[in-house]
Amino acid sequence: MSASKDAALRAINKPAALGPDLDISQYSRQPKNWEPCPISNLPEDIIRKALEVGVLPEQESRSATFFQIDHSVIFKAVQEIFEGKIEMMSAKEALEKYDWLKDYWWKVISVDADKYTALAELAWDQGYFIRILEDQKATIPLQACLFISTDNLNQNVHNIIIVEPGSEAQIITGCTLHPSVQRGLHVGITEFYVKEDAKITFTMIHNWAQNFDSRPRSGAIIEDNGVFVSNYMCFKPLKSLQMYPVAYCRGVNSRARFNTIIYGMGNSYIDVGSKIVLQNEGCRGEIISRAIATDKAQIYARGFLQGEHGNTKAHLECRGLLLSDEATIYAIPELMAKAQGAELSHEAAVGKIAEEQVQYLMARGFSRSEAEALIVRGFMDVSIFGLPKDLEREIQKIVDVTTKRAL
Repeated sequence: MSASKDAALRAINKPAALGPDLDISQYSRQPKNWEPCPISNLPEDIIRKALEVGVLPEQESRSATFFQIDHSVIFKAVQEIFEGKIEMMSAKEALEKYDWLKDYWWKVISVDADKYTALAELAWDQGYFIRILEDQKATIPLQACLFISTDNLNQNVHNIIIVEPGSEAQIITGCTLHPSVQRGLHVGITEFYVKEDAKITFTMIHNWAQNFDSRPRSGAIIEDNGVFVSNYMCFKPLKSLQMYPVAYCRGVNSRARFNTIIYGMGNSYIDVGSKIVLQNEGCRGEIISRAIATDKAQIYARGFLQGEHGNTKAHLECRGLLLSDEATIYAIPELMAKAQGAELSHEAAVGKIAEEQVQYLMARGFSRSEAEALIVRGFMDVSIFGLPKDLEREIQKIVDVTTKRAL
């Protein structure tokens, strides 16, 4: 038995430090079997749900595409003009192809961190491997979709992303499910390696269901002059979500930024945090989060900045907007300086829509509901993510649809 499997077995009943505990035995391990096919050949309801999380069926708009349904990889391809510059395949295929990849496996995330990491090792269901080769620039975003089509299914994926020295890429990942799916558990392990002078912008959109549970686990190591930008959005109600990604700014002048927009609805229990550890000279970090809660949703918005070296700076900003008297938002910022010269700061604010803002817009001809919708859309402004304009427009459409449904 491998050391990772042995460690996972010891942790299979270990609750996560945060979020509600789940009985993982209640979820099914019997997926539907899907044969490989082009995305455009999938049923219309699956294509429509994929579009809602920014995944396009037209391959011309993406430099590479990965699509997994349940436990089956149904499509993976790299555009011809990017062959030799980008690699995208299933993680299982990559491990078989590259013996050196084992040196990246479970190196940022601990396999025995909790029962969910353990589950991803003991019951592993594919996931993707992305590698941007040295000095290559992916001028068109890559995309990946992790889709669930079977009700009450447990899906466990392990993804590896390696951005080689001097390379740059934008990746958009959409995680969603079939309209008929109401329950289930998604566990997503993602390990990022950002090499010297490389940059990665990773945008993840989650659209689950009211009784669905999600447990992403991700971490990044950033080397000298590397840049890691993580954008996360969740716009649909779900039963529970708990994640706390961490970025280790290990190299000189390395940088990390987490941008998060959460829209909590129904009885959702959402516990989302980000952590940046500044470990070398000149490291910089920023955590920006926006949380909106309506109905009876509970949102825990966490942020942790840890300065372990002098001449480092980081800032944390959390803003929450309450749209219901029964909703709750907890803003939990943490700063820890372990070295002289580490400059860490934070600001947090939680409140309701200001009546004077509503009245101001109503005086200019908007109804109350229109005024509130405008304020909410402004609060979820995705321009803070610094995305390419075409991708920003696609995500803004998702925000607009979400706002209409909620208000």
